[in-house]
Amino acid sequence: MGKCVRETLKERYKLILQTVQNTENRLSQMPEGRIIIRKIRGKTYYYHGNDASKDIYLTSKDTALIKALIQKSYLKEVLRSARRELKALEKMMKQYPDELPEEIFDRLPEERRNHAVPIIPGNEKNARMWMDEPYTKKPFKRGAPVFMTMRGERVRSKSEMIIADRLYANGIPYRYECPLKVGNMVIHPDFSMLRVSDGKVIYHEHCGMMDDPEYADEMVNRVNTYNQAGIIQGDRLTFSFESASAPLDVRLIDKLINGYFK
Repeated sequence: MGKCVRETLKERYKLILQTVQNTENRLSQMPEGRIIIRKIRGKTYYYHGNDASKDIYLTSKDTALIKALIQKSYLKEVLRSARRELKALEKMMKQYPDELPEEIFDRLPEERRNHAVPIIPGNEKNARMWMDEPYTKKPFKRGAPVFMTMRGERVRSKSEMIIADRLYANGIPYRYECPLKVGNMVIHPDFSMLRVSDGKVIYHEHCGMMDDPEYADEMVNRVNTYNQAGIIQGDRLTFSFESASAPLDVRLIDKLINGYFK
């Protein structure tokens, strides 16, 4: 969790710093002066304010200037707010501790961790507890091919074995075909994963026979089932696809792991 907060602060800092730089650049290209808006007897009047001269009344012919001056006023407010946030983020990043209380348990040597009782469950402890929870796996048909993962569990295809091994090698806590109740039905996502950075359970489906029309229709129904349960692609749900002519691209799995599953 601490790592997640620190990364969030860094990402926010980069975004606001870029906002400040972009806004300063845009303001430098804006016209001189300021917009003045007056309402008289229910009507709105626009004036071009300039300290060196009297306010100039703007007509409908000056629409472009009115828009530019209003945009300038807006950008100046954005810049003030962004600069304040930038200072606050700099202070927070400087003062934010390198180690949080829940992270102390996770870094203890194994001989100490096996006997200590965590006051606040950390990420590693939560992951182990989650993975150790028993569940009933979906049975295999008699005579089905056997594919064994590095973790020593059986999966249904070579591609699923590759995905499982990539998850395992990258330390991603996962369950294979763990039952998930959606409404009145139970489905078995290929991979349920505990995203350690925020503690969310996310799901990955590998669609391995997309050139089979019946299978493709089944996957469409599966996607709809997830969506109806509020498990939306890009939020807590990802997919990988393959067909006879387009095999699994392991690079995609690695990108998902590094950019989404951790």
